[in-house]
Amino acid sequence: MADRVHPSNSPPRSITSSNISDELPPSHPPKPTPPETQPPVPQPPGTYIFQIPKDQIYKYPPPENAQRYNSGKKTRQSCCRRCCCFTLCFLLVFIIALAIATTVLYLIYRPKAPEYTVIDVAIKGVNLTSTGPISPEFILSMRANNKNNKLGIYYEKGSMVNLFYRDIELANGVMLVFYQTTNNVTVFRVPLKRSNVLLGNSVTTEMRSEQSKGRVPFFLKMRAPVKIKIGSVKTWEITVKVDCEITVDALTENSRIVSKDCDYGVRLW
Repeated sequence: MADRVHPSNSPPRSITSSNISDELPPSHPPKPTPPETQPPVPQPPGTYIFQIPKDQIYKYPPPENAQRYNSGKKTRQSCCRRCCCFTLCFLLVFIIALAIATTVLYLIYRPKAPEYTVIDVAIKGVNLTSTGPISPEFILSMRANNKNNKLGIYYEKGSMVNLFYRDIELANGVMLVFYQTTNNVTVFRVPLKRSNVLLGNSVTTEMRSEQSKGRVPFFLKMRAPVKIKIGSVKTWEITVKVDCEITVDALTENSRIVSKDCDYGVRLW
């Protein structure tokens, strides 16, 4: 087969895509260039990737498992309802039993609140001629009347007694710790004092004016923790509250109570 020789003075034929396509046989079309892809991101060691077909991801359980899912849900709801009903029934029974027991105890013992009053006041250290602070002292004589036939009273530690003139606290102290038997009247003393009380010129002038008229008012506030004895059993701690408005004729040791009005009660909790 003879080779085809081109003349040396003829220019070379340019190679174009059309020439190449003409020379290639029709049975071999050009291969498409694959799209550029990003290199895979290396995964940290110990990490596994599971690929799940999208058509197998369900927002709701598939039909074949729906009945089982609904059955489990209903069982949990039923358990919650039973627990709530049991708790409510237990509380209701407990409240009814407590109310019955309280009613029975009340009918048996017929409890009565004790009565308190102030029967005497001795005053020292209230010098209305001084312009400096004062250190007043008060000795209160109080009477407690326990009118219960079957209940004794234990006066516990932690009491607080405060004496005020207007909104100024003049003295404070505590009650004695003692036991008061049934149907008993007990008279006890409560010493009150405070140091460096500054009254001010206006308060001093007002107290002088009231003393000249023979009517100096004070306010007494008493809070005492007690326990009630029922047979051989002591109750929880109960607070006795006593509020008294007391008016005396003079600010001396021999002062007399001109008027008094005491309000007393009990806080059970």
